[in-house]
Amino acid sequence: MKKFYFLNSCNTCQRILNHLELGADFELQDIKKTPMTAEELEHLKTLSGSYEALFSKRAKLYKELGLKEKALQEEDYKNYILKHYTFLKRPVLVLDDQLFVGNSSKVINSAITALLNEK
Repeated sequence: MKKFYFLNSCNTCQRILNHLELGADFELQDIKKTPMTAEELEHLKTLSGSYEALFSKRAKLYKELGLKEKALQEEDYKNYILKHYTFLKRPVLVLDDQLFVGNSSKVINSAITALLNEK
């Protein structure tokens, strides 16, 4: 599976997408236009090891809903991500059995290396 989950209105996602130069064999999914399904999220969780690893604690709604003060469990992270796209840490690149989540330079550099090794 080769897939890139992103938010089209996010400048950072757009910059990373352009930088990665993904091939035509990648499926691009704008998570606002096409929300993530439970099955897709379950697959990402399998690759990442937890829903929390996929959850964005930087989301505006995270602060607005006071989630920082709550002791969230795995099921909570899952439900919030499925409920609203903003809770998915993005972008997410799936390259077969490898997963790259977020926009840190370390993650992006690792994704670039994996993409180059694939060619």
